[in-house]
Amino acid sequence: MTPRELAGKICRVLAEAGHEAYLVGGCVRDLVLGREPSDFDVTTDATPERVESLFPGSLTVGAKFGVVVVVEEGIQVEVATFRSDISYSDGRHPDRVVYSRSVADDVRRRDFSINGLLMDPRSGEVIDLVGGRADLDAHLIRAIGDPELRFTEDKLRMLRAIRFAARFGFAIELTTFAAIRRLAAEIHQVSAERVRDELTRLLTEGSARRGFELLDASDLLPAVLPEVARMKGVEQPPEFHPEGDVWIHTRLMLEGLPAGVSETLAWGVLLHDVGKPPTFTPPSGPGTRIRFDNHADVGAAMAEAICRRLRFSNAATEQIDSLVRNHLRFIDVPRMRTATLKRFVRLPDFEEHLELHRLDCLSSHAKLDTYDYVRRFLAETPPEEVRPPRLVDGNDLKALGLQPGPVFGKILAAVEEAQLEGRVKTRQEALELLQNMALGAEGSGG
Repeated sequence: MTPRELAGKICRVLAEAGHEAYLVGGCVRDLVLGREPSDFDVTTDATPERVESLFPGSLTVGAKFGVVVVVEEGIQVEVATFRSDISYSDGRHPDRVVYSRSVADDVRRRDFSINGLLMDPRSGEVIDLVGGRADLDAHLIRAIGDPELRFTEDKLRMLRAIRFAARFGFAIELTTFAAIRRLAAEIHQVSAERVRDELTRLLTEGSARRGFELLDASDLLPAVLPEVARMKGVEQPPEFHPEGDVWIHTRLMLEGLPAGVSETLAWGVLLHDVGKPPTFTPPSGPGTRIRFDNHADVGAAMAEAICRRLRFSNAATEQIDSLVRNHLRFIDVPRMRTATLKRFVRLPDFEEHLELHRLDCLSSHAKLDTYDYVRRFLAETPPEEVRPPRLVDGNDLKALGLQPGPVFGKILAAVEEAQLEGRVKTRQEALELLQNMALGAEGSGG
């Protein structure tokens, strides 16, 4: 069973039981646009209790807001009772819910006209009570009713307006956009997790550049990511960045992010140069240039702080930190010793580091020599040479009479270095090197 089939079944069962039931929201919007929806929602005049009685085993996690999740064969469809929401003190949840017998009441409480369309799945008829079809035809994001009221009810809707405009290539209707600008500073009332998820969708749906340009134009960018907003106007040395300032460079990289890109790569691209504004140093005289000394490490610390603020998982935070911290290391690749290069490409999810570097190059000097060099190295170097099995360990050092201590790590690291350089290939060769180093350690008193 598909989500569409389950949604159709739910509407049919509800109708046979004497209730109104329609597909609603994004699924109808996508069907009208000729896109296959990822999920389906149903709205009905049946109460949550009635829905539960007709679909035993449903999930009631949202029942107090009039929402029941019907589950069959692992597929889930949300079923919401027609309702009117009465004030939103927390800027997210209605203070109380009043059920309605009118589908018009239900539609008028929704966010945007393009998400207020209804469809009878039995006939395929689209019911438009809020001008959504006209706005789809006009490529317009318009709040239903008073935009300031819609955004006051749930401040996250401001970010959703930006995301829908970016995803579909639509404009935002003028009064709707003006309301976003007036209320932008109040986005901080939304939980960090919800802001993070909305920004991540904006970054990974294939229109990240336009999305962030709209965030900037709407005054939401300095409210949600002031560190990124500070990139604007930060000049770069033209010999390395002919494209312009840090903000221009970052937007060009965002433009290269395809739909479906991983959240860590997307955020790594966005934040890779976040350390440039605080480390900007202008030319000090003839023959000097703009500098951003230590900006990778400064940026990594800033990226970690942003990830903590937005409550990313530890794993995602570590990868985003690593992408920012290591993005400049590609400059040194042609001069790296073999062992150093092997350790570099062993970074977790190294493909993301390599892709960030490719986008970085294409968005500045456009030279991919180092990218191609690393690609060839990975293609030509067997994995067992990049991550060779350990030939010796601490027990071998103990067998030589050494006492455990800091010297153990130094000696074992030196043996691994020899392996990576190809100077040691067998356990016997490793043991001989170990013995020589152990004797040297004993002789030095170490």
